[in-house]
Amino acid sequence: MRQIIIIGSGPAGYTAGIYAARANLNPLLIASSVEAGGDLTKTTDVENFPGFPNGILGPDLMLMMQTQAERFGTDVLLDDAVDLKLDGDVKRVTVGNGDVHEARAVIFATGSAYRKLGIPGEDLLSGHGVSWCATCDGFFFREKTIAVVGGGDSAMEEATFLTRFADKVTVIHRGATLRASKTMQDRAFADPKIEFLFNTTVERIEGAEKVTGVRLRDALNGTDSLLELDGLFIAIGADPRTHLIHGQLDLNPDGTVAVDGRSSRTNIPGVFAAGDVLDPIYRQAVTAAGSGTVAALDAENYLAALASPTPLPSSTSPTR
Repeated sequence: MRQIIIIGSGPAGYTAGIYAARANLNPLLIASSVEAGGDLTKTTDVENFPGFPNGILGPDLMLMMQTQAERFGTDVLLDDAVDLKLDGDVKRVTVGNGDVHEARAVIFATGSAYRKLGIPGEDLLSGHGVSWCATCDGFFFREKTIAVVGGGDSAMEEATFLTRFADKVTVIHRGATLRASKTMQDRAFADPKIEFLFNTTVERIEGAEKVTGVRLRDALNGTDSLLELDGLFIAIGADPRTHLIHGQLDLNPDGTVAVDGRSSRTNIPGVFAAGDVLDPIYRQAVTAAGSGTVAALDAENYLAALASPTPLPSSTSPTR
């Protein structure tokens, strides 16, 4: 039986693996059979992760994190967790090949998935002009013409942020009015760099090696048009990957895993959450990595308490 099983292989999962392995807890990290490394493996340059002043490719960063976790003793399994039994002192994780792995603690770090438009060119040009994160990629669009798809607060935040770099930002929204709060709307409407296209949908993203434009459709009269662009940011929301723990772990109204205060502790003793699966706001690689650290330390303290007949000193509390 393992001490810890970590489910997820993004920055949160691999960082948890590094810390757990350094604590001699012999963690098993279930990384996925096809998406090991998480969303960063689908990006190109990452320039805002500390320690890389010249930037680093997303896949290279995740490979380095995996290598570091394995160096300290994390066992990485390239398979998918398909069923979890989290109640009781022994947690059981079934993977795709049918094997069942047992542990006394589980760290759930499956991340979140940005909602896609589901249109031609979206996957092909992901990381080549199509992005879901202005904070991550806005820097690459200095003096460019770009568009943001969406009408909520996140879309207005993305559009406003992108005006720091782009010459022009067009907000494309399928409805007649925005869903964003009045404050966010007022800020966007007041920005001279932002223009709006209402009652408009994006039907296709144009470009071979990089984005050159988008094919639009007017929802009122059905006419098509081409909008030339250097980049497209999709801001229609994200969903935490929580399907495996429905009915077991408590969730917040926004669908993220509920934890105790600033800790990673869930409603089930011995089960901890980390990364984007509990973060509806920031969703950055560096915050996910920090969250993985918290989860590993919380799990280490939990396991130490199981092995000790006396309470741990207050100085080791994860909420310190």
